[in-house]
Amino acid sequence: MSVSPPSASASVAPASTRSTAPTAAELLDFVRRSAADPDLIASLPLDPEGRTWVRLEGPGGSEAWLIGWPPGTGTGWHDHAESVGAFLAAKGTLKENSLAVRLPTDGWKTLELSEDVDRERELKVGEGRAFGRNHVHEVLNESTTEHAISVHAYYPPLPRIRRYSRTGEVLRLESVERPEDWQ
Repeated sequence: MSVSPPSASASVAPASTRSTAPTAAELLDFVRRSAADPDLIASLPLDPEGRTWVRLEGPGGSEAWLIGWPPGTGTGWHDHAESVGAFLAAKGTLKENSLAVRLPTDGWKTLELSEDVDRERELKVGEGRAFGRNHVHEVLNESTTEHAISVHAYYPPLPRIRRYSRTGEVLRLESVERPEDWQ
């Protein structure tokens, strides 16, 4: 569920006027500063059943989001295509499962993964991470009682998201979403 308050573009930090693209480290710095803004975090409407989100003005033309995670929700396996990104827990705890392997970006429907590619990390309040292009992961709020809130930023703005299903070591491309699908 998406909730867009009257001013869905909240300006947290001034957008950069430089001509170079923000790095993953700079995006991580942005999400860290944004997550430390108690008024911003408190402004996100929370829904007990579905994720909520508000678009933020990210640095240097990046795409940024404040996301609310009800207990027991997650993204499913996905990537952010050619975008680099960062995210950080602002409230609650999130779990990230990721693959420590570079996958081919196109031309496949099913891959068998080796046993040693899985990575798991727990992100508590104030903890986050940056990632590179084609990073495959899923993000979960495993709490049964508490909402989590996080801040995310991507550059370039998301050109597409590939969604995957996973059964054991088999990763299957299920769909490709483009920005027009999210309107």
